[in-house]
Amino acid sequence: MKFDLQRLKGERVARGITQAQMARKIGISTNAYWRKENGERDIGMEEFVKILSVLGFEKKQISLFFAKDVHNSEH
Repeated sequence: MKFDLQRLKGERVARGITQAQMARKIGISTNAYWRKENGERDIGMEEFVKILSVLGFEKKQISLFFAKDVHNSEH
């Protein structure tokens, strides 16, 4: 399983939050946030919880942001 980064970006954009604003709210640089949102750097669970909080989600809703890894699923 991995984070659904397209959903993450979509939720951020839908709320009118820029990457710079998100970065500032979670305490990292805009460049670092861009790299994470675009899959160039991993997002840690603690950091992801901060992002969800900024977006207005609760910890229990974190599963909404996981993508099923179809390459590693057993049939």
